[in-house]
Amino acid sequence: MRWTNRLSLGNLGALVILILLWAMILSGAGPEKHLSVYSVAANYSLPLVQRDGRDYVGLLEVLEPLGKVSARTDGTHWHLKYYREEDDFQVGKTRARIQGRDLELPGKFLVENNRGLVSVSSLSTLLPKILGGPVTLHEDSGRLFIGSVATHFTASLAGDNPPRLVFNFTAPVNPTVATEPGTLRMTFAREPVVSPASPTLTFGSKAIPSANYSEGNGTAVVTVHSTIPVMASFSNDGRTITIAQTSPGTPATSPAPSATTPAPGTSAASPQPPAQPAGPTPQVWRRYFAVVDASHGGDDHGETLNSSLLEKDVTVALARGLREELESRGITTLVLRDSDANLSLDQRAIFANADHAAIYIALHAASNGHGVRVYTALLPYSEDDRGPFRSWTTAQHSALALSQSAASAVAAEFQKRQIPVRTLAAPLRPLNNMTGAAIAVEVAPQGADSSQLTAPDYQQLVTSAVATAIATAHNQLGAAP
Repeated sequence: MRWTNRLSLGNLGALVILILLWAMILSGAGPEKHLSVYSVAANYSLPLVQRDGRDYVGLLEVLEPLGKVSARTDGTHWHLKYYREEDDFQVGKTRARIQGRDLELPGKFLVENNRGLVSVSSLSTLLPKILGGPVTLHEDSGRLFIGSVATHFTASLAGDNPPRLVFNFTAPVNPTVATEPGTLRMTFAREPVVSPASPTLTFGSKAIPSANYSEGNGTAVVTVHSTIPVMASFSNDGRTITIAQTSPGTPATSPAPSATTPAPGTSAASPQPPAQPAGPTPQVWRRYFAVVDASHGGDDHGETLNSSLLEKDVTVALARGLREELESRGITTLVLRDSDANLSLDQRAIFANADHAAIYIALHAASNGHGVRVYTALLPYSEDDRGPFRSWTTAQHSALALSQSAASAVAAEFQKRQIPVRTLAAPLRPLNNMTGAAIAVEVAPQGADSSQLTAPDYQQLVTSAVATAIATAHNQLGAAP
């Protein structure tokens, strides 16, 4: 037999594959790391890269969903412009000039293909100076919270035979649910869920003894431990998740209960509609009934009401109060700006339209005039929409009559409470961009003292009137497409 020192093509290919597999094993390559960013404007995820033994992220990518931002390279300098402020970073250096002041970064600033990279650890000190608001960084788990956006939760055991574990969240959630023997795991990849006071919760039940909270790679995970097969069901528009024993013959990962379940006392033999094929339902799920928008914010101060009072601060206080009043009446409500954030008019309309809310309520404040003014859109002249696309400037057209009806209901409630009120139509954006009912409420003091706008009793009088009117018109608004 003759030996040769040449490999066949087949053997060579196999050898190359083995070498690559061995290199991957030695490198210990894991899943791509991500940074999850949560803000009033948007929730999003960004990939991280490793440089100099640190996690880095693109700074422009972090800021783009939050406001008007641009960047340019000038030799060894990388300039970032966020709205009107321009900051300067030196390539390969740890020193940057932010808002006219020098700032020391934990890691070198890098530029790759004109993309400015900063270490993740620098974001907790860098972003508050750029954005002008609070930022909380969970560096180990890759989670960044901009403003007061965290979703908190409580967990308590209800019943005993069989037991039910009830989670209540401060905002709607939609986690991925997975089960395996002894555990049910809820993974929150898009929601800013944060840990309770203790990451380990005990319930004193043999069937569901405990649950624990953890974070990692841009997600939060709640793991429920059980000695019985359990499943999760959602209610209260996604704000409540109940963990209960799986019914015999029901898979542990069953979907939400069908809307065609017979009501108590209804014969099970009653004719039922044919089963629908799996897939998206043609109906649009309404996440919130009302979207409340605190006008202005960030570097848009609105009107300077007096020497120490800005419109943007009054509107956010009114928005929070209105949310409480609406939710106390059973109306699910989203506050679009719940911190001192910059939101463009287009962003406000996009977010509100995306939630398919029954009504959008913009809040303004003014020092001139007395009482309240309620606005609906004054639409510009435009030809009828043609084709599948709706004109952005006249999107309100089909809902304008409903908006005017809602405005009349709000005005009538103010009149009942003897608050001076006027209803007006005005080219007040973003009302004309809204596809559903939309009004704006501008609050002025009842007298000459603008400080009345911050008085809790006056704010409560105003927000209670608006909430009562919306509750009265609930059925009419809810029936709108």
